[in-house]
Amino acid sequence: MALRVTGKVVTPTGVIRQGCVELDGERISAVAEYPAKRDGHWIVPGFVDMHTHGGGGHTFTTGDAGQAREAAAFHLRHGTTTLLASLVSSPFELMRAATTAYAPLRREGVLAGIHFEGPYLSAARCGAQNPEFLRDPSSDELAELIELGGGAVRMVTLAPERDGALDAIKLLTSHGVVAAVGHTDATYDQTRAAVAAGASVGTHLFNGMRPVHHREPGPVVALLDAPNVVCELVADGVHLHDGMLTFATSVAGPERAALITDAMAAAGMPDGEYELGGQAVTVTDGVARLVSDGAIAGSTLTMDAALRHAVDAGIPIADAVRMVATTPARAIGLGDRVGALQVGLRADLVVLDDELNVVRVMRGGTWLD
Repeated sequence: MALRVTGKVVTPTGVIRQGCVELDGERISAVAEYPAKRDGHWIVPGFVDMHTHGGGGHTFTTGDAGQAREAAAFHLRHGTTTLLASLVSSPFELMRAATTAYAPLRREGVLAGIHFEGPYLSAARCGAQNPEFLRDPSSDELAELIELGGGAVRMVTLAPERDGALDAIKLLTSHGVVAAVGHTDATYDQTRAAVAAGASVGTHLFNGMRPVHHREPGPVVALLDAPNVVCELVADGVHLHDGMLTFATSVAGPERAALITDAMAAAGMPDGEYELGGQAVTVTDGVARLVSDGAIAGSTLTMDAALRHAVDAGIPIADAVRMVATTPARAIGLGDRVGALQVGLRADLVVLDDELNVVRVMRGGTWLD
C-alpha cells in the first residue's frame, strides 16, 4: 500500500492547502488534493544546499571522509537531503585527496558531489579564503580532478579575470561540471565573457565581489542580468541586508535565485574558536569571522533557518521553497532527480510546523529517526 503524507503541500507551481504526497518506495507516485484529511503541517521538498563547508562541529574542507559523513548527517537533520561538499582554497594535493575521499560518498549518496570554491580566485576579493593558496586556473589540475572523481566533481568557483579562467570554464562545462563566478574583481564585461563561455552560477552574490557602481556595474549586475545564471544568496541577515535579499530575488526570480548556507563547522555549535582553510575563526553571537581581519568566514546557517529568514523578509513561501530546493537542484544538474514534490522524483521531503521548524525529514522514502 502506498504511503501518503498529508498537509499543506508546496509544489513547484504553488501550494495545495489540503493535499497529499503519495509515495511508492523511494519515489513520489502522486501529488494531489486530499480534502478528506487535513493537518497544520507544511510538506515541502527536501532542501538542496549547493554550497556548504560543514556543520555540527565537522568540516568538508580537510578532505576527511569521516568528518564529511558527520557534517552531512547534521544538515540532513535540518532538512537538507542533497548537498555538495564545498572546499575552500587549498593546495592541489588536498584537492586530490578530497576528491579521492569523497568520490565513494558520492556513489553512496551521502554527498551529491564536490564543490571547489577556489583556489582560482581574486586576491583582492578573497574574503575568508586563504590568500596563500590562490592561483590562476589550471586546466591540467581540473582535468585531473574530474577524471579522478569519476563524476564527483560537480561545481568549481573561479574568478573570470584570472589568466586561463575562460579556458577552465570551457573545460569544466564540456565535462558536465558547473562553472561558478565568485570571489572576483571582474568587470561587467569580463563577467559577461565568463557567462558566454559557460558559467552558470554566481557564488554568494554580492559577497566577495566587486560592488555595483553606476559607471561599472561589475559582476553582480552581469550575473543578475544573465538568463541562464542561478545566483546564490545567503539569507542570514549578515551576508546580505534583507532589502538586498528581496531585491535580488525580485530581479532574478525564484527560478534563478538559490538560497545556500555557506555554513562552516560552527553551524549548530556554540560560539567559540574554529578554523577554516588554515585560518583562525571566531564565532560570536552566531556570526563567524576571521580572527586576522574580521572578514565574514562562512556562516552558522542551516537551510531550514534560511527558509524561515527568507519568508520573514517577505518572500512568499512557495518562492522561498523553490529557492531552497528546486532551483539549486536544477543549478547543479539534479533537477530530474530531486528538488521538488513531483511525480517520479526521489521521495525527499520535509515536514514543517507553522513556524517552519523541522518536524520530520524523509530521504528516499525513508523517515529519518
